[in-house]
Amino acid sequence: MNKVDSVRRVALIGAECVGKTTLCQNLAGALPGLQVAEYLREFCELRGRTPLAGEQAHILEFQIEREARIEREAAAKGLRWVLCDSAPIVTALYSLMLFDDDTLLEPALAHHHGYRSTLLLAPDLPWIADGIQRDGPRIRAQFDELLNGTLKRYGIEYLRIQGDNDARISFAQAALARQPSDL
Repeated sequence: MNKVDSVRRVALIGAECVGKTTLCQNLAGALPGLQVAEYLREFCELRGRTPLAGEQAHILEFQIEREARIEREAAAKGLRWVLCDSAPIVTALYSLMLFDDDTLLEPALAHHHGYRSTLLLAPDLPWIADGIQRDGPRIRAQFDELLNGTLKRYGIEYLRIQGDNDARISFAQAALARQPSDL
């Protein structure tokens, strides 16, 4: 087994404003591991707008490339964990929801099978807009249902993370620590 194979890549997914970035940062520090920043956030900040339909594939592909780069970096540093702030499946499902485009779903699902764990964050934190791509609590709830249903439909195992920040950190850290080390 090479060094990259020993790195455990974890997807922290959910709708907007559910605490993915905060949990990702906290887990990366506690485990320890490296965080993969969400490219969509950077994309929106650089352009001052949300993506157009034709830009979704680029966002998905760039996120995959970024994850691979950070995974190699973690292996080189001897770290076992890479915490991904969002994942391509989220981009694919937003593309479906907003643009009625399902072309990104298949590659996103194929990529998702490479994660060691999937943590699905519940939309139970107060909704606070923190950037350009914010749609509001109603869309957040709809997207959570779509994401939850998609994971179930395609047999992707996940842990539902909920509660306040401290509860989320404790639960997620304990769940990841219980994983067998031989995978």
